[in-house]
Amino acid sequence: MRMLHLGLRVTDLERSLAFYAALGYAKVGSVPETGFGSLTMLQLPDDPFVSLELVHDPARPVEDTSAVNHLVVQVDDLKAAIADLAANGVTAEPPAEPGPGVRTSWLTDPDGYRIELVQWPPGHPPGMTKADFV
Repeated sequence: MRMLHLGLRVTDLERSLAFYAALGYAKVGSVPETGFGSLTMLQLPDDPFVSLELVHDPARPVEDTSAVNHLVVQVDDLKAAIADLAANGVTAEPPAEPGPGVRTSWLTDPDGYRIELVQWPPGHPPGMTKADFV
């Protein structure tokens, strides 16, 4: 088994698409009408799979984002990612180093979802493993 993607409800699809495009996501497809609303599939440039689905129903705006604590996106160069975001009108918090060689920054999407950007130290695998907790 593996996690495929997260469906995230959004209030304004175009505003959210612009935000996630600034973050580096590309739209790969959509399903116009489902019982949940329209579904827009997004993937990051170096990921072969969809990892985020924007769920939009104009009759059901986002009123509470507390069920999702945060999303995490890995970046190769945090400083460059923050600069690219700023050039696209997205403000990220100043970088922090919560662990040896790990650099993070936080931003908030148009509906209030928190996103953590993570730059791993050189040689770290692309995701978290048991070794990160030993």
